Amino acid sequence: MMKVPFYDSTREYGLRKGEFDKAVLDVMSHGDFILGTEVAEFESEAAGWLGVKHAIGVASGSDALVLAADILGFRDGAEVLTPTFTFFASTSCVVRLGGKPVFVDLEEESLEMDLADAEHKLTKSTKGIIPVHLFLQPAPMETLMNMARRYGLKVLEDAAEAWGMESRIGTVWKKAGTIGDIGIFSFFPTKTLGAYGDAGLISTNDDEMAKKIRSYRTHGSSIKYHHDYIGYNSRLDTIQATILRLKLKTIKEAIAARSAHAKHYDEKLARIPGLSFPKILEKSKAVYYVYNILAPRRDELAQHLKEKGIGSSIYYPIPLHLQKCFAYLGYREGDFPVAERVAKKILALPMYPELRVDEIDYICDEIAAFYRVG
Repeated sequence: MMKVPFYDSTREYGLRKGEFDKAVLDVMSHGDFILGTEVAEFESEAAGWLGVKHAIGVASGSDALVLAADILGFRDGAEVLTPTFTFFASTSCVVRLGGKPVFVDLEEESLEMDLADAEHKLTKSTKGIIPVHLFLQPAPMETLMNMARRYGLKVLEDAAEAWGMESRIGTVWKKAGTIGDIGIFSFFPTKTLGAYGDAGLISTNDDEMAKKIRSYRTHGSSIKYHHDYIGYNSRLDTIQATILRLKLKTIKEAIAARSAHAKHYDEKLARIPGLSFPKILEKSKAVYYVYNILAPRRDELAQHLKEKGIGSSIYYPIPLHLQKCFAYLGYREGDFPVAERVAKKILALPMYPELRVDEIDYICDEIAAFYRVG
């Protein structure tokens, strides 16, 4: 029996051990641990890669969401549209500030935010929208930005999973996280661009917002011990920045490897009746942070794979409107039928650059065996 972990950071480390060890030891030797030189260098390189004026490092993607939501005014009763099918932090950032999340269902083929449903949920109290770029592609940003302009909404792009994804706006391709008022990224280790711990980034083209973000991440201070705002303590760690700088140098190759793996999965799984896959939108360039299938008898399949030494994960088993912590909002089962349907079928298979072809073959063969496909 072959063992295939859902994710394995040690493979990349083994291949580039000398580089990573030297980079970390260099930081330890110069002792510049908080907002060190490497942080500024990573921010500059990240901004250049994204094609955005400002990229500002923070401690995590979740922190990035809270800072950005605060600066955009998603607080004190403001209604903010957010998908019900996403990670908790995409909504908790609004709740923490006293704002009111208004959930939106999925578009079933792409698994992205249903913008027709979003527009239907607008009220006079709606102040913003948080599109979440899930799994492999951005939300339909051209349509979303047109809607935001019509109704005067602020746009906070949750690009936590979206490093390298692109949207076509008119005739121009733009990186996810650079289109709305503010974008955020997570560098959690499993991400396409992942650190060796928690790390995040906030992006914007607005000079005043960038100045405020830099102040907010250091207790609302731009000059030491002088506080203009009630800010936060959320700084990108210098050691994480130096690791991210190294990984950014090879990110195109890492994205290409993920794409090749996805193509191989597609070819191998096409023969299995009953499986379905997210559709890539016409104005999207995909990056396979996650490779999802929609599978009948999902839980039984996941158990079968586990018994065969194959890791998998479920993003997400319970939509946010059914989470206990959001019960006060008054939603019930049946309110978001697409999200509830998808939550019962979705299954993520191993996806990282160092995954081997024979491992993908083994995974797909075991899925075929479970469904008794010869």
